[in-house]
Amino acid sequence: MGSIDRYIFRTTLASFALVLVSLTGVIWITQALRGIDLMTSQGQTIITFLGITSLVIPALVLIIAPIALMIAISHTLNKLATDSEIIVMNAAGFSPYRLFRPFFFATCVVALLVTFIGAYLAPDGLRRIKQWDAEITADVLTNILQPGRFAQLDQNLTIRIRERQPGGVLAGIFVDDRRDPKERVTIIADHGTVLKNESGSYLVLEDGNLERFEAGKRDPALVAFARYAFDMSTFSNRGRDVALGIRERYLWELVSPSEDDPVFKQLSGQFLAELHDRLMSPIYPFAFAVLTFAFLGTPRTTRQSRNFSIGGSIFAVFGLRMAGFACSVMTVKNPDMALVQYAMLFASIGVGLWMIIGGIVVEPPAALMEAINRSNARLARLFGRPATA
Repeated sequence: MGSIDRYIFRTTLASFALVLVSLTGVIWITQALRGIDLMTSQGQTIITFLGITSLVIPALVLIIAPIALMIAISHTLNKLATDSEIIVMNAAGFSPYRLFRPFFFATCVVALLVTFIGAYLAPDGLRRIKQWDAEITADVLTNILQPGRFAQLDQNLTIRIRERQPGGVLAGIFVDDRRDPKERVTIIADHGTVLKNESGSYLVLEDGNLERFEAGKRDPALVAFARYAFDMSTFSNRGRDVALGIRERYLWELVSPSEDDPVFKQLSGQFLAELHDRLMSPIYPFAFAVLTFAFLGTPRTTRQSRNFSIGGSIFAVFGLRMAGFACSVMTVKNPDMALVQYAMLFASIGVGLWMIIGGIVVEPPAALMEAINRSNARLARLFGRPATA
């Protein structure tokens, strides 16, 4: 690439990164705030909370990236037009098609990013979230032990906690264990935490007392402890299998699903729709880039307004995206709609390239401009009329 191409390429990707991070950050924060009770009601740490909620970011990027590219290309072209650089490059022999080359290279980078995210990163993040959710659901200490309530984990085992504190700390723990018919164990501890390792799940109690009532003995044995591990492995179901949904499948799992897969048997139409969505996701950046450049990339004088072209590019891009969503929904019941979506995408790219190669300048109809000018003139006379006494 020449120096001009590198300049446009870097400017476009820098704008794309800024827009992508900003939009993704805003949407991620709004989504993360919905799960803020994770730290309070389930006693999770802020690190765990941020780690889990950040797993959804790749799925957000998959949707936002094409839109961010459109905004980045619009910004770069507006910057070049404002500084009259497009006119200068056109006078130096740069045709609109030649000027599109660095934008095409930037689009290839975005398409590769979208391909990797759609094929692996986004489904991997979603399946990690589902696995974590399954572990939390299976964890009795999270779901059954509620502050201030006696929870009967087994026929002869009762546990109560006073409250959950930040960092996963359980305060005010009471345990009444009568599972052994020969003895009864009562434990009172100031606080404790849950410890999970390869050998099992344990409730680690700290600063407490243990009373052991043995059958045939009158007085209980009282033991004060600084640290005591109470085995909870019986009530932990960490090895439970997780049924993966369609969005949690990698691309290659959608291409060749197992015939014995119960989800595939029940939702084969949604499998097909998701597969085509993944395959088409790298095409959307090219369609958005071509349409945006077709409306805004041709040279204009400073007297020619770009507002109509900007509005036209936004309408074309969002119209294409909404039509794509509609086709995806209809593909579930009618597989032929996937072909309609492919045809729509490639037709948009073809029309955009035809406009770029032909150097077609998108201008509003003369009748529309006359109507707008007359309306502006009336408003000027109305609000610009001097006040009368």
